[in-house]
Amino acid sequence: MQPANGKTSIQVIDRMMELIDVLSKSGNPVNLKELAKLTNLHPSTAHRILNALAHYRLIDRVQTGSYRLGNRLLELGNITKTRIDIRKEAMPFMNELHNQIRETVNLSIREGDEMVYVERVTAEHSAIRVAHLVGAKAPLHVTAVGKIFLIEDGKNETLNYVKRNGLKVFTKNTIKDSQTLFAELEKIKSQRYAFDNEEAEPGVSCIGAGIYDDSGSLVAGLSISSPSHRLNRLWGKHVRTTAEKITAALGGS
Repeated sequence: MQPANGKTSIQVIDRMMELIDVLSKSGNPVNLKELAKLTNLHPSTAHRILNALAHYRLIDRVQTGSYRLGNRLLELGNITKTRIDIRKEAMPFMNELHNQIRETVNLSIREGDEMVYVERVTAEHSAIRVAHLVGAKAPLHVTAVGKIFLIEDGKNETLNYVKRNGLKVFTKNTIKDSQTLFAELEKIKSQRYAFDNEEAEPGVSCIGAGIYDDSGSLVAGLSISSPSHRLNRLWGKHVRTTAEKITAALGGS
């Protein structure tokens, strides 16, 4: 393909993407006739573009006249994935959430049976502040985002967590038995965000939501921390929406 001008070049790219998009939505190889029909391209035009895509391994010919996505796309996707830094992707959205509510915003990841804080945006507007130090850890059952990870684990793995660790008590509000824990997890499932009601630290409450990668795996948690008297439970929807934005930035949905 030798585009004669910029407009033609862009048109070719558009057509290439249309063909790739059709192939991405099909679980089976698609023949030339069907591809031409679905993209409104003349068969000869579609064939010419498919030949170029096959040359660069973006698609594969699997049968005479049939095509599927190529391994080169998988290779490129894996390269992109390894270069994604969750903290870097999350920071603009963390700042946006902080500007909305003016409270401490945390990013944490799971390490074994604990959540580890890896990034934060702190509130400066009040003498009363919440500061989770980067690198600090807390058991899953006492943190809002930790509860999200327990839901992802399922009931059996959560029971194993309880057997391994017990339910260590930090405050009078810490969940102390598995029955109460499962009741709390059940409430969280529908709203897709969780609360820490002074369960890790007296006077401090949190709201957290999960962050997912392009494979749908739960990879991190976003939370806000606030002195309990300032916490507005309606902020939960803002936390969830921001977590969804970060998920989208990671290629998830």
